[in-house]
Amino acid sequence: MQVIRFADLCAQGAVQGKRVFIRADLNVPQDEAGNITEDTRIRASVPAIQMALDAGGAVMVTSHLGRPTEGQFKPEDSLAPVAKRLGELLGRDVPLIAHWVDNGVPVAPGQVVMLENCRLNQGEKKNDEQLARKMAALCDIYVNDAFGTAHRAEGTTYGIAQFAPVASAGPLLAAELDALTKALASPARPLVAIVAGSKVSTKLTILQSLADKVDELIVGGGIANTFMLAAGLPIGKSLAEADLVDQAKAVIATMKARGAEVPIPTDVVVATEFSATAKATVKAATEVGPDDLILDIGPDTAARLAAQLMKAGTIVWNGPVGVFEFDQFAGGTQAIAKAIAASPAFSIAGGGDTLAAIAKYGIEKDVGYISTGGGAFLEVLEGKTLPAFEILAKRAAG
Repeated sequence: MQVIRFADLCAQGAVQGKRVFIRADLNVPQDEAGNITEDTRIRASVPAIQMALDAGGAVMVTSHLGRPTEGQFKPEDSLAPVAKRLGELLGRDVPLIAHWVDNGVPVAPGQVVMLENCRLNQGEKKNDEQLARKMAALCDIYVNDAFGTAHRAEGTTYGIAQFAPVASAGPLLAAELDALTKALASPARPLVAIVAGSKVSTKLTILQSLADKVDELIVGGGIANTFMLAAGLPIGKSLAEADLVDQAKAVIATMKARGAEVPIPTDVVVATEFSATAKATVKAATEVGPDDLILDIGPDTAARLAAQLMKAGTIVWNGPVGVFEFDQFAGGTQAIAKAIAASPAFSIAGGGDTLAAIAKYGIEKDVGYISTGGGAFLEVLEGKTLPAFEILAKRAAG
């Protein structure tokens, strides 16, 4: 997919003196007092902003924050704490501008301002054309650097890109596009996907889409329990979706027809209750009792999967394979994480729980690419073209 890259525009001197509108993803968690509790997304937005400033642009940055009601400003919806933190990171003042759509934005080359929460604007979520045209008129160059919202066709992620004089991908968005292309469009083989989570229903389309592409589909969590049911194994009281067993069988059959496989656990870690103090017992997959809850894959299964990950060319990881928050049920996820870290394969990981597991086992530097967008990452795995990529490619094609 060809898009105009903002880094290239900067390198060509095309940003000097131009008004640059950056759609970042600054939707950070806050405590009840409004203090930012985790600023990864703000830090991740700095390279695009600094790049625009260094290239002589007059820079406007906006983002959504929380779930505001359009047209109804409440203090807790304000980007004020975000502007303050961004100012600290950039080492300069970042003024916050409200009511910016109709009143214009005073900003000079070499300056940066923050535009108040874009989801406060009437028509943002529904991608209202009138709003999009007004926003596009504010800038010479539009930059989308918010992969986390790339699966939504909203005013600041799609509409403005239609009408801005130039529409480009920021460094974060471009890096996501490159990593996803490398992992899914032209992967080094074998391509191994790990898809885990509580329910098959929420990941069914992903499993079906990947079944046509991957050489090995490792399932974990509640999803693996449904696949164990499909393989005729006992799962006791474990979380599963019995009504989706036929779909699980269909995924297994699709893979098998291509000479690929869905490895079914040969041993599991069970308990009789779901709690931090539950006693963990390793059992063969055939020996799960009627009162057992499967909360992790067993050591033999983990070792077998780890060995397969070491032979992979590309690994796509979405979801821990057990209840890794409780240490006695974390062995499987830890083994998978360590294997991905040690594997020579190109790896791409995404999804909130996956990022938590990566942080827990300290393998950030050993994963090829860590995706910043949960929903957007999942939609790419489903085989969907994201609206933000689609419009940027359309604009690049002229």
